[in-house]
Amino acid sequence: MIDLFNSIKKDGEVQFSMKVNKIKLIWVLSVFLLFFFISVNIFTSYVKIKKTVEESIANQSLEAAKSIAASMNVEAYKQFLLNPTKNKEYWETRKYLNDAREKIGALYVYTLVVDNPKVSTAMIMGMPKETAESYPIGEACTVPEEQVKRAYEGKTYVTGVLKDSKYEDYLSVGAPIKDHEGKIIGYLGIDISADTLNSIENKVLKNSISNLAFNAVFVLIVLGSFFVMQRWYQRETTKEIEDTEDTYQTEIRTLISSVQSLRHDFINHIQVLHGLLKLGKTEKALEYLSSLFKEVRSIESVKVNIDNPGLSVLFQTKKLSAENHNIDINFTVSNVAFDTIKTIDLIKILSNLIDNAIDAAIVLPEGERKINIVCKANSTHYLFEITNTGPKIIDKELIFKSGYSTKKKESGKIRGQGLFIVKEIVHKYDGHIVMESTETETTATVNIPIKKSTS
Repeated sequence: MIDLFNSIKKDGEVQFSMKVNKIKLIWVLSVFLLFFFISVNIFTSYVKIKKTVEESIANQSLEAAKSIAASMNVEAYKQFLLNPTKNKEYWETRKYLNDAREKIGALYVYTLVVDNPKVSTAMIMGMPKETAESYPIGEACTVPEEQVKRAYEGKTYVTGVLKDSKYEDYLSVGAPIKDHEGKIIGYLGIDISADTLNSIENKVLKNSISNLAFNAVFVLIVLGSFFVMQRWYQRETTKEIEDTEDTYQTEIRTLISSVQSLRHDFINHIQVLHGLLKLGKTEKALEYLSSLFKEVRSIESVKVNIDNPGLSVLFQTKKLSAENHNIDINFTVSNVAFDTIKTIDLIKILSNLIDNAIDAAIVLPEGERKINIVCKANSTHYLFEITNTGPKIIDKELIFKSGYSTKKKESGKIRGQGLFIVKEIVHKYDGHIVMESTETETTATVNIPIKKSTS
């Protein structure tokens, strides 16, 4: 039996080690996924910010284009269109467009002619009069065909960032120029330098770094909290496993001790029978065997309906232990599972109380050793009652304190923990325990409320 228990224990240790390795693997994967998702989040945030900045600047520039177009001297511009040369109207319009360019910080502000759905023509570029750069009247513009088509249909347009080998990369918008009668006579275009866009995007990104960092820190805090809770849960689980192992080891040692005692008694009985038969005292041997047979028949299993396997095994073990000490033990158990209490906690409560009852009954003469165990349940409470014959308990409150014991100290044994453990478990389930003792009898009564599952 010891070899079997050691084998089970070893298997349990192997399984626990495998569980720890799985947990470590899960943590490695979790950390990898964490940084992966943080990286993805940062990248998508960068792309989103970049797009948002471009859309925001484009919309602002489009509104500026509408305003500039609405404030133009359309009559002067119409005169220029009749004779598109560097005349008086050209320089007047060019000065106006240059002033507007400087105020809004654009790369270019200019007018367009859109007389077909594919290519637009640049007419007047808003630049200082003294500039050395030459922008000829009627030069084909690089506005994409898609936006030219929109302008040809009389709509505003917005481009993405355009690559230009001759000038520099830019984003372009356009709004119609209308005369006093509402007729479109041209388009007002504004180009925003890609460098300006990048500068604004970098500023926005810098301002957003704190938010991204906060999100990352928040995720790390959540992960750290999860790690702490997981470690706590693991420690609690390990402690519960160790407590369970200790409880079952104690019960197994009790069972082994009882079996060894029975084996010892069995050998003694065989020796007596062998001696009587060897002396030829057959009648004495039959008489002895008959009394032995009656005693064996009196040792029966616990014949109660128990819907809790752990409790059933515990009662079998305790009955064997009690009868090994010639204690008359009786059980009255309701046919319920007692499943709102953890099995390990239920065993700890009853095992400690029954062990104390056995220890108390042993000091009496054999005929006076009695223990009565009651386990009942109603709609609201569980009732556990262990009554034993034995000496009166004087300090009924002190016996629940850790380290206090009425038994004699023995080397290698820790006393005074049983009832302390019972009280702690009972209080965990919001129950209470009462100890009543007279000169000849002691009763421990445990009441625990039944907490229904809310699931």
